[in-house]
Amino acid sequence: MLNRLGDYIELNEEKNTDLKYGESDVKGISINKIFIETKANLKNVSLRPYLVVRPKHFAYVTVTSRNGEKVSMAFNDTEETYIVSSSYVSFSVKDQNQLLPEYLYIFFNRPEFDRISRFHSWGSARETFSFEDLCDLKIEVPSIEIQQKYVDVYNALVANQKAYENGLDDLKFVCDAYIENLRKKIPSVEIGDYLIEVTEKNIHKRYTVNQVMGVSKNKEIIPTKADSSGNDLSKFTVIEENDFVYNPRSADAIAIYTRSSKCIISWNNTAFRIKPSHINILLPKYLNLWFSRAEYSRWAKFNSWGSSTELLSMDEIKKYRIPIPSINIQKRVVEVFDAYEKRKKINEKLKDTINNLCPILIKGSINSIN
Repeated sequence: MLNRLGDYIELNEEKNTDLKYGESDVKGISINKIFIETKANLKNVSLRPYLVVRPKHFAYVTVTSRNGEKVSMAFNDTEETYIVSSSYVSFSVKDQNQLLPEYLYIFFNRPEFDRISRFHSWGSARETFSFEDLCDLKIEVPSIEIQQKYVDVYNALVANQKAYENGLDDLKFVCDAYIENLRKKIPSVEIGDYLIEVTEKNIHKRYTVNQVMGVSKNKEIIPTKADSSGNDLSKFTVIEENDFVYNPRSADAIAIYTRSSKCIISWNNTAFRIKPSHINILLPKYLNLWFSRAEYSRWAKFNSWGSSTELLSMDEIKKYRIPIPSINIQKRVVEVFDAYEKRKKINEKLKDTINNLCPILIKGSINSIN
């Protein structure tokens, strides 16, 4: 029998008024339904109005517009207590003898929940999904025994994924430690002598709007999100495999192009490659290791300059210093990093698989009632 979700959950309005919890306890919420480290600037921000999210409590962002058609919601499945912005909504299950919070979290992880939440969102400038709207949703609640059975299946899948992810973190640590050790053993040199800017333009318009790529802050070259249909594509730069692309206006946005087919990038971005005469001295993927590190991002931000818009020039990038060991050592380091990248992709697929199983788990639990 379908019941109103509001019969099972209650609003949490506990505030951090005594400042028991500090900046290290502040969390944000992602569209992947997990708590993340906040990206907000907390300087001079009072944490007193922040909501306290205790273990087994939920929190979500009411604004659903421009959110990838998903609701940013998370479940605190740890033993720690978090605090979140007062603009969020926090709630908990009233009686865990009737509804397991973990089971409810599986319910929220389904695409069906995101779709119905977006459908019931309302507003003009910003569409929102209020707590009252959430309470009005219908849910079929099986017995606690059936809920626990499917929660155990879900937890087992997550535990396996987390074990794989921990091994992934260990591999990343080994890679980072190894290249840091290289810096101690080998003098660092400026990379400018090894680089040449890419200047080939798409003058014959051989490459079309479907082949326009951009660079993201996640250090990936991806299909551009900008509308390039009205642009003069003859002015776009042609890039090929192992070329680097960066956005001078965003220090984090730098990446290596790894596809075999050529493409084009906007004149807003800059491309460069390792000189053909130096390709046997410095491997593109080895150089990319250094660009992919948080250390480089900090360096790039520090060396960007400007008034209204800070820019990182090509001349500044050429001053970046790295140790350059023998080609054989570079190859070994790259092999470890490639293994890490492959495993990272597998880990993301595992997460997607678990999320895709949530509707099946809920459906299985409901079928067990009948």
